[in-house]
Amino acid sequence: MDSENAILALAALAQTTRLDVFRLLVQHEPEGLAAGDIAKALVVPQNTMSSHLSILSRAGLVSARRFSRSIVYRADLSRLQAVVLFMLKDCCDGRPEICAPLVESLTPCCLRKKKRAHAKL
Repeated sequence: MDSENAILALAALAQTTRLDVFRLLVQHEPEGLAAGDIAKALVVPQNTMSSHLSILSRAGLVSARRFSRSIVYRADLSRLQAVVLFMLKDCCDGRPEICAPLVESLTPCCLRKKKRAHAKL
């Protein structure tokens, strides 16, 4: 990941509707959602939703696949991971005292609970 791609992804998410779209698609992984269903769920006109989905697509944050007459969108979680890792590596400059707390806060709660359970044994 380079700065230009990170900026493109972050800019795409820096708008309320697009952030809501991405969050909704993450909740519907791995099946995805049809564009019309996304528009209905977020109460956004379909032509406006199309523009938002295009921006997210160009940023690599969503992918689209045609199924019959519908276009189904999915969140690209690997792209989000690449953006977050880029930010961590770039901003932390490999300094563990800066990175460790950030990485810990990104660890899903179920993994943290599992670690604590193992620590008590």
